[in-house]
Amino acid sequence: MTINQVLTTDYHTGGEPFRIVPEPPVAIEGATVAERRMLAIGSPEVDNLRKLLCFEPRGHADMYGGFITPPDNEGAHFGVLFWHKDGFSTACGHGSIALAVWAVQTGRVARDPSGITAVVIDVPSGRVTLRVHTAGEQITGVDFVNVPSYRLAERVTVATSCGDIAVDVAYGGAIYAHLDAASVGLAVTPEHYSDLIAIGREVKWALNDSKHARHPVDDRLSGIYGTILYNDLGIDENGNPHQRNVTVFADGQVDRSPCGSGTCSRVAVLAATGDLKPGQILVHDSIVGTRFHARIVAELAADGYPAVVAEVTGKAYRTGEHRFELNPADDLGTGFVLR
Repeated sequence: MTINQVLTTDYHTGGEPFRIVPEPPVAIEGATVAERRMLAIGSPEVDNLRKLLCFEPRGHADMYGGFITPPDNEGAHFGVLFWHKDGFSTACGHGSIALAVWAVQTGRVARDPSGITAVVIDVPSGRVTLRVHTAGEQITGVDFVNVPSYRLAERVTVATSCGDIAVDVAYGGAIYAHLDAASVGLAVTPEHYSDLIAIGREVKWALNDSKHARHPVDDRLSGIYGTILYNDLGIDENGNPHQRNVTVFADGQVDRSPCGSGTCSRVAVLAATGDLKPGQILVHDSIVGTRFHARIVAELAADGYPAVVAEVTGKAYRTGEHRFELNPADDLGTGFVLR
């Protein structure tokens, strides 16, 4: 693989990294972002670029990023192909929030003088809209309005090393299993980090090829992307549900943020159980103490299921710019992952 240089701009959203590649130095074929994802999975050139930017020594096992692509049509500002340690994902809410901030800060999307700038992005799971809130030159927050989210299965029994456990399965741009961490004797805290990863991986792989992990209309979106382990923290002073979660996605990666698309799937589950109603806010904390707020902005039917459109509000910050290189003589090549 010959790459002279790759320029990136890096952000974090709620503590979770996102590495943006505005001009990927390899061709990413396809007519739509969804098609590009499938072709990228089978492309050594695109996959090697992913590894170069994600693997050590340039990245790490929990790195995340995206290649900017053309949109599916003129209705969006641009497209993005999301990637992580294990491949290419169908959705990424924290990445979408970072992309919206990047788009406004770089002038790719002109800042609206009203103080609310819409950024529309095509992602593999569909089209998402973000609203960037500004006060003067300062970005004060970003609303992520996702594709419709819905619960696929309720109280599915999974055999694990902790015994039989019950999980809900829900779609929020990607499919997640939802597990009450207390039911396996865990709290969503850094002290339980390794055990949370272990049970999260168990649940994912136990369900990944099951009927519960099938997307009802697009098999490209099938499979359990991650396990959301949550603690119910009760009701806050404003009468809103308050939870803390950690999302263990791909093969053992840990989202440091409260997880954007995962929060949408959490909204879908809580809406289905009646624990989150229109007008309420889900206060959603991460394992490192960062926070998203989420709410239901619409109720509808999608793909044959009762569904909601969730809006997740968070913040993203630029952490730096990079000029990466690959020396042809480097015997480590695109790198390695040590975990």
